[in-house]
Amino acid sequence: MLSAILRPRCARLPRLPRSRPWSRNFSLSPCRYEIRSVETLPDRLIPKYEEMQSGDLLSLRWPAPPRNIFVVKKDCAPEVTTSLVELANYATSTYPSISIILEPHTADEVHADLQAPVYSAPPDQLPPALHNKADLTVTLGGDGTILHASSLFATCFNVPPVLSFSMGTLGFLSEWKFAEYKRALREVYMSGAGVGDRAPVLDPQPAAAGDPLELGSDTTGWSSIRGKSMGVSRGARILMRNRLKVGLFTPDGQPVQQDEHSVPMRGTLGPEGVYVMNELLLHRGKEPHLAVVDVYVGGRFLTEAVADGIIISTPTGSTAYSLSSGGSIVHPLVPSVLLTPICARSLSFRPLVLPASTPITLRLSEKNRGRELEVSIDGVNIGRGMAVGMEARVWNEEMRHGKNEWQGGVPCVMRRITGGEAHDGWVGGLNGLLKFNHPFGEER
Repeated sequence: MLSAILRPRCARLPRLPRSRPWSRNFSLSPCRYEIRSVETLPDRLIPKYEEMQSGDLLSLRWPAPPRNIFVVKKDCAPEVTTSLVELANYATSTYPSISIILEPHTADEVHADLQAPVYSAPPDQLPPALHNKADLTVTLGGDGTILHASSLFATCFNVPPVLSFSMGTLGFLSEWKFAEYKRALREVYMSGAGVGDRAPVLDPQPAAAGDPLELGSDTTGWSSIRGKSMGVSRGARILMRNRLKVGLFTPDGQPVQQDEHSVPMRGTLGPEGVYVMNELLLHRGKEPHLAVVDVYVGGRFLTEAVADGIIISTPTGSTAYSLSSGGSIVHPLVPSVLLTPICARSLSFRPLVLPASTPITLRLSEKNRGRELEVSIDGVNIGRGMAVGMEARVWNEEMRHGKNEWQGGVPCVMRRITGGEAHDGWVGGLNGLLKFNHPFGEER
C-alpha cells in the first residue's frame, strides 16, 4: 500500500522502447518517473575525519552538505524495497539538494514509486562513476549488503562514508535500525554544520523535480534546514575499518589480468591490487586433495601449509569465515591481519594474528596435487583459479597520513550510545548476535 500512497495520481502511460540497456525514455511521462545518468550529477565531496578528544572514533566533517547518496539494498526482499522507497522519498523531500543513486536493477524496480528522478549507470560503468560522484553510501540489508557495496569501491582508495541499516539475517556490521533512519540521515547530513547554520524561513524551497541544486544556492546549504543544526561538537561518529590490498601474480611475477566482467573486480588485479574489507580465501574447492601452499610472512618463509585452504582477513572479517575456522575475534580498531588455516593437516599449524604492516605471500606449491585453488574475495569467487607457482600477495592499506589526515579504509557511521563509546555496539554484537559465551543448554 505504501507504493500506492507515494505514487502521484496520474495516468500511467506505457513505457517507450529502451534505446540502451540502462537508459529509459520517459518524455511522455511525469519527470519523476525517470532514470538519469549518474554522470550528470556534480562531483563528490571529500569529507574530513577529525580525531576526537575522547575515545578512538573519528568525527565526520563535510565541507558542504552532501548531495549524492548511493543506496544499496538487499535483493529479493520486498520489505527492504518498501523501506528503500520510504527512505528515498523522505531524503529528497526533506533535503532538497539530495539526489539518489541506485544500482540499475534497483532503479528499474522502484523508480516509478519515487517522488524524484533517480540516477544510475550500466553495471560495468557504475563503480568508476560512484568513485567520482557518491558522497555517501547507505545500505539496507545485512553484512552481505555492506560487503557488496564495499566491492563496488574495490579499486577506490577514498571510500565515501557508509551508513548501514540492519535489515538482513545477521547484521553484525550494521549499526542502525531502520526505524532510526530520520535521525541517522540528520546526523550525517548536518555533520560539519556550525551552530549558526540555520535559516529564518520555515520551509526550504525545492528546485524543479530532480534537478540537482548548485552548491552555492540558498536551498543547498545547511541554512535551508531549519532546526536540524547539531553544533560543531555533534558530528557523526566514524569507525574507520581498515582494508587489505590483494594482488594475484603469475609465476614470473606478472599481475594477473582479470576478465572485464568479473565480480567483484571488473578490471585487473594489477600491481596496485584491489581492496578487501573482509577476507581473501584460497580453497581447494571441488578437488579431493588438500592444498599445499607455501606461506611467506614479511618476506620470510613461514611454513608449507597443507590444508583445505587459507584465510587472510581483516579485523572486520575476523567474525566471519575466519571465526568459523577457529580464528581469533579481533576488535576492528586493532591494526592487524589474521592468517587462519582451514582444516590443516598438522595440528601444530594454528591461526596467527600479525601486525597490519606485515606483507603476506601465499604461493601454490609444486607439490600440490590438484589442478588449481579457488580464489574468492569477500565471499565472491573472482572467476579464475590459482595455478601452481602463482602467488597471492597481501599487504596493508595505509590510512593515517598525519593528524586529522585520514584516507583509505571504510568509514562507517556509528550510533551514539548514551554513557559509552559508539563502538560499544561491537560488544553488544558479540553478546546479542554471536551469542558470545552463551551458557550451554540455557536460553535467555
